[in-house]
Amino acid sequence: MGYMFNYLGPWRQQIPILAGNRKGRARLTFAEGEFAAVYAMSDIHGCYNELVAVHRRIEEDAARIAGPKLIVMLGDYVDRGPDSSAVLEFLSKGPPPGFQRLVLCGNHDAELVKLYRKPARIFEWLSFAGTETLQSYGIDIDHLLQSAAGNEAIARVIHNMIPERHIQFLESLPVMLQMGRVLFVHAGVKPGVDLKKQKDNDLMWIRQPFLDEGPQLPFLVIHGHTPARIPTFGPQRIGIDTAVSATGRLTVLTIKGTRVGIL
Repeated sequence: MGYMFNYLGPWRQQIPILAGNRKGRARLTFAEGEFAAVYAMSDIHGCYNELVAVHRRIEEDAARIAGPKLIVMLGDYVDRGPDSSAVLEFLSKGPPPGFQRLVLCGNHDAELVKLYRKPARIFEWLSFAGTETLQSYGIDIDHLLQSAAGNEAIARVIHNMIPERHIQFLESLPVMLQMGRVLFVHAGVKPGVDLKKQKDNDLMWIRQPFLDEGPQLPFLVIHGHTPARIPTFGPQRIGIDTAVSATGRLTVLTIKGTRVGIL
């Protein structure tokens, strides 16, 4: 069972749509009310079965709603869980019929791209995450390290086993979506800093002071990145990373008109 509450109602001012005119990852905008329903989820972390199951639930819920519908993915598709490769394959294909799907970049996704492009960072990357991701592509990194394989040998294995198209897909992902007065990002924003001055790393990595202070901007921020057992409601922010790789719970936030809910 889901629940609904009127979170957007008091915010009636119109926010001008921003142009994506800076270097780095794309930042996209949709007009407020462009979609009859929006479904957002974050931090899949290799949990393919849960991702597929949630898409089925979304399709069932949306079957009762007329008009265009959007699925927004808030980043971190790899690491921790067992099926990162299957998650990327699923997301790189088309959305369910009747939907658009927008896939944003998370910090773990950006780090996988860096590893693939600069394999000399392998030890740094493995200290951060990644063993499960490599295993999902059939790479036994522990065996490679025990056999004293050098960086060049490890790089060859990684490039042979991880499809280039998965990396190109991750490289293509935008880092932010603005929809009227709602902002979708992976981690959050620097409080009080104009959106045009926010760095990609801010949007993909920040925790404090955003978690305590909120955006200090005229937006409701929907984000993941900081896990909790249930969705978290802070100042002008909703965190929806419920640590699916540890809990089995993949939270879906819904926006239908001015009503925000949890599916």
